[in-house]
Amino acid sequence: MAAAAPPAPTKLRGVQPLRAGEGHSYLLRRLHSLTGIVPIGAFLIEHIVSNYEAVNGPLAYAKQVLFLNSLPLVRVLEWAFIFIPLAYHALYGVYIGLRGRSNVNVYPWAGNWGYYTQRITGYIAFAYICYHVYTQRFHGVSLPEHPGYAFHKVSVELHNPWILAAYIIAMVATCWHFAYGIWLFAAKWGITPGDNARKYFGYVCAAGGTGLCALGLVGMLAFLNPNYNHGYPDDVMPEQHAAVPQSMTTANLRNGER
Repeated sequence: MAAAAPPAPTKLRGVQPLRAGEGHSYLLRRLHSLTGIVPIGAFLIEHIVSNYEAVNGPLAYAKQVLFLNSLPLVRVLEWAFIFIPLAYHALYGVYIGLRGRSNVNVYPWAGNWGYYTQRITGYIAFAYICYHVYTQRFHGVSLPEHPGYAFHKVSVELHNPWILAAYIIAMVATCWHFAYGIWLFAAKWGITPGDNARKYFGYVCAAGGTGLCALGLVGMLAFLNPNYNHGYPDDVMPEQHAAVPQSMTTANLRNGER
C-alpha cells in the first residue's frame, strides 16, 4: 500500500511578523525596522518641516538653521541620532535588498509590488542622502558657522534643472519609502495584526506620506522664488553666529544693508 503523500506546505500570505529564534538576523532586522521610524523617520519629518521655513524667505530660513545648530551637544546628537543610525539602516537595507527576492507565491500582488518599490525607493533615497549630506554639510560654505548662507547655497544648487529634477524624484521616493516603512513596521511588530487593520492603516500611511511629500516639495520650490533670489545678499546674517539683532529687518536686507 502506497504511503500517503505529505501535506503541501501552507502558503503564507501578507506580511509576516518578525519572530525570535531566527538567529542574529532577528535582532538586526528588529533594529533596522526600528531605526527607520526612530530616529530616522522623526528626523525626516523635522527636516522637511524645517526646510518649509524657506517659504518665509532667506532670513527666516537662516534663523532656523542657526537655531538647529545652536542646540546643546548638537554634534553629538547629529552623529548619535542621525549619521550612525542612518548609515546602519541604509547599509543593512541594501544588504537585505540585494539578498531578497520578490516571490508571488508568498506575497499577494500588491504586497509583492510594495516589496519591490520599497527596495528601489530605498536605493534612490540612499544615493540622494549621500549626495545631499556631502554638498550641504561638508562641501563649500560651512552652514553651521555661516547660517546666513543657507538659503543662497540651496537656491544655487536647485537652479540647476538636473539637480532640481533629481531632488523632486528623491523627495517622492523618500516619502514613499518612509510611509510604506511605517505600514510595514506596524504589520511586522504586530500593531496591525488583521487584514482590515492593515488595509485602513495603509490609507493613513498613504495620506500622511502624500502630505509630507507635498510639504517637502513646497519648501523645495520656495528656494526658486524670484522674490527671494533678487535684492538679497548671499549671506543674510553676516558675522551673526549666535543671534540676529532685532534691528536687522527684512527691509534692511532688501536694501543690501549689512
